[in-house]
Amino acid sequence: MADRLFRQAVDAVAEAADHALTLWAGGKTKVERWEKTPGEMVCDADMDVNAMLKRALHDLAPDAGWLSEETADTAHRLGTDRVWVVDPIDGTRDYLRGRPGWAVSVALVEAGLPRFGILAAPARNELWIAQANGGATRNGRALVASQRQQLPGARVPADALPKVDHDLTAVAKPNSIALRMAMVAADEADLLATIRWGNEWDIAAAALIAQEAGAAVSDALGRPLGFNRKDPTAFGVLCCAPGIHAAAVERLEPRAREILGKVR
Repeated sequence: MADRLFRQAVDAVAEAADHALTLWAGGKTKVERWEKTPGEMVCDADMDVNAMLKRALHDLAPDAGWLSEETADTAHRLGTDRVWVVDPIDGTRDYLRGRPGWAVSVALVEAGLPRFGILAAPARNELWIAQANGGATRNGRALVASQRQQLPGARVPADALPKVDHDLTAVAKPNSIALRMAMVAADEADLLATIRWGNEWDIAAAALIAQEAGAAVSDALGRPLGFNRKDPTAFGVLCCAPGIHAAAVERLEPRAREILGKVR
C-alpha cells in the first residue's frame, strides 16, 4: 500500500509540476504576481499548483493532514497520523524571472519524520524522489551524497560568500532551497547552511532526499529536524557531507547564537 501511494503521489506531483512549467514557458508567459508580505513574492501559478496538489493528494490519502505555504494553516493537521507538507513552487523568484531554479516540493510526514519526499524541477528536467530507508534517486539514478572530509574548500551554492567564509568555494545557486539541498545529495555541493528562521514546507522533501543519499541534515545548531510541529518552523538548516557536519556546526553556532540572542 505504501509503495502504491508513493507511486501515485509521484505521478500527482509530476503532473502539477508540468502544469507549472506550462504557465512558466521559460518566462515568456507572464503570470499575475503580488507580495504576500514585504519582499515575499507569490504568483497565481503558486495558487494553481497548490489547488491541484491539494485535490490530488487528498484523493490519495483522505486521512492525511495538510501543511502548505499557500494554504492557511489550521490545527487539524496536529491531530492526524500523517500530513502532506507542500511547497507548490519553491524558488518563486527564479520562476518569475524565467530562471530554472524552482521546484515543486512534497513530503508525506508520519510521526514527525518524512516517509517519502518528491521534488519535481521540470525546467531542469529533474525528478528527485526518496522513501525512508529506501534510498534516493534523480531521474531514476541512485544518489550518493558528498563524502568531503574537510570544511575548507567545501562547495556551497551561493551568489557570493562572506569574507569570514573565504576558505569555502561558491558554486551556482538555484533560488529553491530544496534544490540547493538536493545538490548536496547529488554530490554537486558539499554544504548548504542557513541561519534564519525557515518553514517546514521549504525543506521537508529535500531533507529526506539528502538523508537517503547519505548527507547529514540538521538545524543550524546541529539538532535533528522534526516536522508537523505546532509552529512549523526551524532555526536554520544545515545539509552537508557527514564528514564536515561537526566542523560546520562549530563554525555556524556562534553566529546562530548571536542571532537568537537578538530576537529574545
